[in-house]
Amino acid sequence: MPNNKPKLVLGSQSPRRRDLLKQIGITPDVIHAADLDESVRPRELPAPYVLRVAKEKNAAIAEKFPDAFVITGDTTVAVGRRILGKAANEAEAKEMLRLLSGRAHKIITAVVVRAPNGKVGHRTTTSRVKVKRLSEKELDNFIATGEWEDCAGAYKFQGNFAQYILNAEGSITGIIGLPLHETSALLRGLGYDF
Repeated sequence: MPNNKPKLVLGSQSPRRRDLLKQIGITPDVIHAADLDESVRPRELPAPYVLRVAKEKNAAIAEKFPDAFVITGDTTVAVGRRILGKAANEAEAKEMLRLLSGRAHKIITAVVVRAPNGKVGHRTTTSRVKVKRLSEKELDNFIATGEWEDCAGAYKFQGNFAQYILNAEGSITGIIGLPLHETSALLRGLGYDF
């Protein structure tokens, strides 16, 4: 008997997002990241920014996979209204980490799910993370790990930097990159069977 279940496309190359989906028993049929300009627009606030980017990624991927369920997400680190994206180099990463040192910041993640029938749902989570005051030696040691690369705010919550996190409140899976409660609710609500 043929399997007529629609494919599931994860619109991200992030191994963290794949691992998170695996936790709830989902293995994407296709991994396909959208190649978009993720620049912040003038006066754009963090939550609207991540939702816009996640929606744009989803729309771009849905054009290529119109008969599939498409999951996309975007995560940013915010200090007040300031959005910290991915650092371009070590100096920029160190500057971001200095900004996070000794204070709390927000991690905002948007997830967008599109069903084969064209219906789209989305959710945004906001979590709070507090970082200890970092010494220059701690900053240098962390930069040397290379874990700052390709991470919003220049760190991964579940990596080496965890030793500097005093506390976190909110969606831990959202902090890592894909809020599982919201993602599974969206998928089920749009008819994905898992």
